[in-house]
Amino acid sequence: MSTRSRARHAVERLEPPEALRRGVGSPPLYAIVQGFVAASLYFALGLIAERAQGWTWVVMLAAAGFFVLLVLSYVEGASLHQERGGVTVIARYAFNELWSFLAGWAILLDYVLLIALTAFAATSYAGVLFPPLDVWEWQTVLAVAMIGFLAAVNVRGSGERRFSIAVLLVIADLALQTLIIALGLAFLLDPEAFTDPAALGETPALTQVVFAFTVGLVAFAGIDASSGLAGQVRIGRRGLRRLIALRAVSTVIPYLGLGLLAASALPLSALDAGGEVIERPVVGIVDAFDQPWLADALSILVAVSAMAILAVACNAALLGLSRVGYSLALNRQVPSALGRLHARYHTPWVVIALGAALAMILVIPDDLEFLGSLCALGATLAFTIVHASVVWLRRREPDRDRPFRMPVNVRARGVDWPVPAIVGGLISAAAFLSVMLSHEGARIVGSVWLGGGLLLYIAYRVSQDKPLLKRITVPEASLTRGGAPEAQYGSILVPVLGTPLDDDIMQTAGRLAAEEGEEKGDGGAVIEALWVFEIPLTQPIDAPVPEAELRRARKALQRAKLVGEEYAGVEVATATTRARKVGEGIVHEAERRGVEAIVLAAEEPTAVRGGVLLGGKEGLRDRFVGDMTKYVVTKAPCRIVLTAPPSEPPAAVVPGPDEAR
Repeated sequence: MSTRSRARHAVERLEPPEALRRGVGSPPLYAIVQGFVAASLYFALGLIAERAQGWTWVVMLAAAGFFVLLVLSYVEGASLHQERGGVTVIARYAFNELWSFLAGWAILLDYVLLIALTAFAATSYAGVLFPPLDVWEWQTVLAVAMIGFLAAVNVRGSGERRFSIAVLLVIADLALQTLIIALGLAFLLDPEAFTDPAALGETPALTQVVFAFTVGLVAFAGIDASSGLAGQVRIGRRGLRRLIALRAVSTVIPYLGLGLLAASALPLSALDAGGEVIERPVVGIVDAFDQPWLADALSILVAVSAMAILAVACNAALLGLSRVGYSLALNRQVPSALGRLHARYHTPWVVIALGAALAMILVIPDDLEFLGSLCALGATLAFTIVHASVVWLRRREPDRDRPFRMPVNVRARGVDWPVPAIVGGLISAAAFLSVMLSHEGARIVGSVWLGGGLLLYIAYRVSQDKPLLKRITVPEASLTRGGAPEAQYGSILVPVLGTPLDDDIMQTAGRLAAEEGEEKGDGGAVIEALWVFEIPLTQPIDAPVPEAELRRARKALQRAKLVGEEYAGVEVATATTRARKVGEGIVHEAERRGVEAIVLAAEEPTAVRGGVLLGGKEGLRDRFVGDMTKYVVTKAPCRIVLTAPPSEPPAAVVPGPDEAR
C-alpha cells in the first residue's frame, strides 16, 4: 500500500477532533500534579505555619485559589501546541525563543530544588520510623542515595507501570490526608482560627504572610511536568474539564483542611524553635491528638505515606527536569551536549545526571528555608510567563482551535481576554518581586542562575551563528552521539493549501526530514504544517473566520500531520496564521520561526500573462508559477523546495534570495 493510500485509509479512522493524542492518558497527569501538591504539605506546611501563624489556613486557601488560575492557563496553553516542554513551548509560540528559554531555565531551577526538597523531607520522615536515622549525617546520606537511585531509574526511562504505581500512591495519600482532616476538624480545630486568627499566635507582619504565600506555590511546578506530557496523552475536551475540576477539589481540600489544623494544633513554641515540627509538620499535627493510640498510629501512617509520596514527587521532578532540559537542547537554547540521549535508553542522561548532582549538593547545607525561598523565586517567574503567554496567544492566535478555553473572558478590540490568566499573572508577578526584594539569599543565587543562563544562551546562539529570537531545532537522533553533523533541514515549514497536492508536499518534506537525516546519521527533523487564512482588505485582519473555512483548515492540517509522521523520526507540528496574502503569511511565519527550508506547492499561474515587461522577475516566468509562489521564492529567508503535480518533475530545490545573489 502506498504512503498516500495508507494516509487516506488512516484518515477515515481518525478519532474525534477533541482527542489530543495517543499516550498514557490522564491519570498520570493527575498523579504528577497531585503528587507535588501532597508533597508540599509534607515539607512546606511547617515553613508556612511558622510565618503565617494563625493565618496559615488563609494563606493556604489563597495558594489553592492561585493553583486553580494556574491550572486554567497551563491547560489552555498546553492544548494549543501539543509538544513536549511545558512552559517553554507556551512561551515560544506566544513570544519568542528568548522568553521560552527564560521560562524553561527558571522552571529547571525549580525542578533541581524540588528534587533536593523532596529527598530532604523524605529522610526527615524516615526518622519517625527509625529514630537512629534522625540525625543530619544519616539524613544527608539517605537523601543523596535516594536522589542517585531515582536518577538512575529516570535514565532507564519511565513506563506506564511506574505511572500506575504513582497513581495508587497518590490516591492512598489523599485518602489518608482526608482522614486526618476529618479527625482533626472533630478533635483539634480551634474556632478562633475563623473568628480571631491572631489569637492563635503572634500577629505576623505582611512580609511574613507574603513569604508564606510564595512558599505555598513551590509545589505547583508539578503542573509544568504534567504539561510536558501534552504530546503523549489521550484526553478529550470533557476529560480536560474533569481533570481541572478534580485538580481543584483535591488541592483546595487538603490545603484548607491541613492549614486549619496547622493553625490550631502546631504549638507556637515548637515553631519558634524550628527543628522537627517545621521539617515534619503533618506528624506535628497528628501528635496533637489527645488519644495516644490514635496519635501513634497516625504518626506511623503519615511517615510511611510521606516517604512514598515524596519519592513520587522527587521522581516527577526528575522527569520534569529531563523533559525541560531536553527541550532546551533540542531547540538550541543550551549546548546540545546537555541534552544528549543515552545510546540504549534514549533518555537525556546528561541533564539528569547534572541536575541530580546539583540537588545532592543543595541537600548538604540542611537549610529548608533557603531552598523554599529560592524555589519560590523560580516558580513565580515561570508562572508569570505562563499567564502572560496565554493572554498574548489570545491576541496572536485568536482563531486557533482550543481544546480547552478558560471561562470568564472580556472582549476588547476584537480579542477575548482571559480574566483568570490576567489575574494570575499579576499575582505571580507580585510574588516574584516580593521574593527578590525580601530574601537576599534567593535574590543573589537566583540572579546568578538567571544571569548565567542568559549568558549561556546568548553565547551559544552567537557561537552557532543563529538568531537569538527565532526557533532553531536539531533532529532528536543527533543528540544520541557527540559531534554528529546536523541535518541540512533542522526545521521545515510546509504551507498546506487543502488541495490533493498536499500529500505530495508532506511526502517531500518527510523524505527531506527522514531520508537525508538517515544518510547523515542524524535522524528526522521538525516539520511545521501551516495554514494561512487570507483576510480580504475589506475586512479587519482579526475578522472572524467562517466556520466552514476553520473546518477545512483543521481537516487539512490533521491529514498533513498524519502523512508527515509516517516517516521515521519525523514530528509534525500544526499552526494557523492570518495574512492579507497567502505568500506574505508564509514568509512572515518562516522568518518568525527561523525555519531552514520551506516545502511549497508550485502554484499554477493565472490566465493573465506578463513577465518581465509587466514587472515580473526574470527567471521566474509567469508560465511556470503563480503570484504566491513567486512571492515566497523571492522573499523567503531560507531555501525553498518546490513540488509539482505528478506530470512535472517531482521536486526542485530553489536557493533563497541571499543564496541566489
